Amino acid sequence: MNNIEKTMQFSLGDDREQEIRYIVLTVYNALKEKGYNPINQMVGYILSEDPTYITTHNNARSLIRKVDRDTLLKTLVKYYINN
Repeated sequence: MNNIEKTMQFSLGDDREQEIRYIVLTVYNALKEKGYNPINQMVGYILSEDPTYITTHNNARSLIRKVDRDTLLKTLVKYYINN
């Protein structure tokens, strides 16, 4: 009866946050490479959800559209507060 099984825990949230971080950094770098102000362009996208704020360079536009705008905002605010 002393045979206690330990339960492994994992969180999909951590993986999703890492994926969002990768996407944000990739989009940021693509915008920078194309000569845009990445912060202004990303804010424009977040406020309007208009994908034309994001370049197609390095597949950035497709990547950013994989993240729901509310999830993106939540993740960015959470990161800012925790750091």
